[in-house]
Amino acid sequence: MKARWVVLGCALLLAGCGGEQYGDLKEELNALTKDLKGKVEPLPVVKPYEPVPYEVSDLPDPFGTAKFETVARGAGTGSSKLKPDESRPKEPLEAFALESLKMVGTLQQGKVTYALIRADVSLYRIKAGNYLGQNFGLVTEVSETEVKLRELVQDASGDWTERIGAVQLQEVGK
Repeated sequence: MKARWVVLGCALLLAGCGGEQYGDLKEELNALTKDLKGKVEPLPVVKPYEPVPYEVSDLPDPFGTAKFETVARGAGTGSSKLKPDESRPKEPLEAFALESLKMVGTLQQGKVTYALIRADVSLYRIKAGNYLGQNFGLVTEVSETEVKLRELVQDASGDWTERIGAVQLQEVGK
């Protein structure tokens, strides 16, 4: 019987120690936020998708292969008068991509200015009228800082067009 009273006393002591944890903080938070009211904006209305049919039957199909076949044949529209001279012998620097060529200096002999072009480990001397690069690049001007050239490239329709390019003088250490 005595053990019952001891157990009952311990239970009452433990019940008195209990209580809500952080009760004072919760009361403070409730007091501070009682005037705040949140409002959530409604979601925007999503417009339904409306497909647009392709109704232009007299124009070429934009997803067809007709344009690619024309370029592959090299037919073109024929409106361009430009065309590379395929019969002339290729010069050594035409074997290299223009981006791989580096101008490392210039030479002057009489009134002619030559550019020194490095391709791989070899050094070449060129002047206006020489060819370089893989797009039929004709050197038009050699200055102390760059070599200007005119390249011939094919556009999407197969016609040849001009593109102006340059090889810049490389700084020491590059």
